[in-house]
Amino acid sequence: MKSTGKVFTFGLIAFWYSSNIGVLLLNKYLLSNYGFRYPIFLTLCHMMACSILSYVAISWMKIVPMQTIRSRVQFMKISSLGLIFCLSVVGGNISLRYLPVSFNQAVGATTPFFTAVFAYFMTLRREGWVTYITLVPVVTGVMIASGGEPSFHLFGFIMCISATAARALKTVLQGILLSSDGEKLNSMNLLMYMAPVAVAFLLPASIVMEQDVVGITISLAREDPSIMWLLIFNSALAYFVNLTNFLVTKHTSALTLQVLGNAKGAVAVVISILIFRNPVSVTGMLGYSLTVFGVVLYSEAKKRSK
Repeated sequence: MKSTGKVFTFGLIAFWYSSNIGVLLLNKYLLSNYGFRYPIFLTLCHMMACSILSYVAISWMKIVPMQTIRSRVQFMKISSLGLIFCLSVVGGNISLRYLPVSFNQAVGATTPFFTAVFAYFMTLRREGWVTYITLVPVVTGVMIASGGEPSFHLFGFIMCISATAARALKTVLQGILLSSDGEKLNSMNLLMYMAPVAVAFLLPASIVMEQDVVGITISLAREDPSIMWLLIFNSALAYFVNLTNFLVTKHTSALTLQVLGNAKGAVAVVISILIFRNPVSVTGMLGYSLTVFGVVLYSEAKKRSK
């Protein structure tokens, strides 16, 4: 039984890695290499898939118990989180149009820095001085990587930083807004309620900012039917990232997920360089390595402070 459990857990982790890295590489391929330059519409597809598949997983497959929204105030809180979640995904997808995956992951690794900053200013919660010191190599590494990145693009960098900050803000706000026992939702139920809110924001934004995107997508599909399968597969993967994230945490621990996440970023960098052949510099890789090292130190400091 123990060996079966280990095999199951290993399979979950492998699926989590595959879906995480897969959706990242597919996003890059569609938005940059394939030439599908509609990041808002792509995010809309992701959120529609998350809406539908979340409902199927919870209501029909009973993966987790259904949690209901108990008040209008709770709904407004979830809607606020949905908007920030939506902005973080859109920003990340836009950045992939201009930046290589390796640099995108280096910037994304600074999430702990933004989380600590937002937590301090919004909740006045202070960490130990050792924890703050570990954030120095996190930020320094990204500064070094930026200076040594051959494919650096200012707008892409700004969007990537914005997406990282929004992701951290959502984490902090989630702890503040849904702090009472009656309002807490597990990540799967929260996604089920946030995704339709994101769709409501993204649909008009895509129509206004990416004119005739539906018509263009249909036209592309007539010329190359594979684009539809790529969009469907990519959207399904976006949901499975969230599902496997929840399941890996459930069957291991949040700390294990954090450690695996640090390693996942490094694996994604190596695979993306092998696939897309984007130029990398020694300075850029040293900067990224320093950032990952800082994140590992930060995780260890957080664990010891608890």
